[in-house]
Amino acid sequence: MLNRFLGRLVGGLAAVAALVGTAQAVTAPILVVEVESGKVLYAQGATDPWYPASITKLMTTYVALDMVRQGKVSLDTLLTISPAAAAEPPSKMGFKPGTQITLDNALKIIMVKSANDVAWAIGENLGGTIDGFSDMMNETAHRIGMRESRWYNPNGLPEPRQWTSARDMAVLGRALIRDFPGSRDLFSISAIQYGRAIMPNHNGLLGRYAGADGMKTGFICSGGFNVVASATRNGRRILTVVMGQPSARERDLKAADLFDFGFGQSAGWTAPTLESLPASNAAGPPDLRSYICDKRRPLPVDEGQGALTASGPGADTASTAAQMLAGPDATTLAFAALGNANLRGRALPPRAPLQPIAVWTGRDPAESAAAMAAEENAAKETRAAKVADARQKREAAREAAKQARAESAAKARAAAVTDPKVAKKIVQKKGVPASASAYTPVDADADEAKPAPKKAAAKPTPAKTPHAKAAAKPAAKKPADRKSAAEAE
Repeated sequence: MLNRFLGRLVGGLAAVAALVGTAQAVTAPILVVEVESGKVLYAQGATDPWYPASITKLMTTYVALDMVRQGKVSLDTLLTISPAAAAEPPSKMGFKPGTQITLDNALKIIMVKSANDVAWAIGENLGGTIDGFSDMMNETAHRIGMRESRWYNPNGLPEPRQWTSARDMAVLGRALIRDFPGSRDLFSISAIQYGRAIMPNHNGLLGRYAGADGMKTGFICSGGFNVVASATRNGRRILTVVMGQPSARERDLKAADLFDFGFGQSAGWTAPTLESLPASNAAGPPDLRSYICDKRRPLPVDEGQGALTASGPGADTASTAAQMLAGPDATTLAFAALGNANLRGRALPPRAPLQPIAVWTGRDPAESAAAMAAEENAAKETRAAKVADARQKREAAREAAKQARAESAAKARAAAVTDPKVAKKIVQKKGVPASASAYTPVDADADEAKPAPKKAAAKPTPAKTPHAKAAAKPAAKKPADRKSAAEAE
């Protein structure tokens, strides 16, 4: 097992060597720790500050479970989605303001769906305000031994002041497992079902790596792909933290390799503990936006509809190019590169069939079903109203077109009165004599009242005889007749 793992490490040295010379690699934090003893099996950049992204929700969950343990709230406590919570970006459930949900369902949702709106609602309802809940997060973190973490929101959306470290997340993971044994299944749910929708866990190790049983993933452009993962083999539980990876696939593969390595090691008495790891010299986390979310490539997606980018003062505390490799040994070099050649073409096995856990809004499934039915009916009514509105608009458009054609015809008739050429064309088309005046209508009734002209009496047909021919010749005009004819002309 160990030889196979080392072989994978050596396979990436060639690709890393070029990065060493140009100082283009960043020390991606990596940590492998034995859960029961807290002994460190492998560490790289373990105390360096880093943007946590949605692994922040592990901290939110610890504060909530701690309040339940103290009796301040219960898992049945109803949380209300505020307009501010509903406005949070994806990944989210999309609950409308005023929707209520139990704390138990809310925790399941943020662990599986990583819903930012629900995490925000947890913070507002349990802390009074987001600032109040952030103060609770920081106080709890200090109490359980986290040193490098600074919390400003409960969901991990980009906030340049919100930092953590691989060491701190390992401390938090151990505390969740140790302090809330009855809630361990919360971190290994493969999927949730809300109504007819089934949403799988973002953790790509669950159902794909033998023994994987938690905990949480996270991603933003500035921090890359992060995971706090746990796995159990032969009764031994190991916690692995991998941060700053360029894709979910590489994050999952490296976590799997680290589990293989960890289960092949034994924590000797000389192994360091989480508490003994030295502090980092880094002034702040690096910003990986230019590498992880390169505009020339499609935006990587882990949680939600797209990559989320940190911005604001302090977001560029340390640039990617300025981060040097952490150490000279082969293991460090192999893991220091963001994209390792030995991961190409590799993939974890297909995922085991999902086993969804039902979640709902309101106090119980019946109340949730009624609310969802009401929403569906409202949606149907809205769609019907839109269809009716569209039909009405089409009818109005047809009427408007008809009216426009009528107005156009009226204008054409009016033009016939003032334009002789148009009038001439119209009357010719109707069969009216062209000589008729455009100003004088033809009185058809008057024409019909005039008496019909008398027809000339038919002349008898003369007989064809010599005498008849002679009789047919006109008589010679007399001089007086000629004079009368000249005056008539």
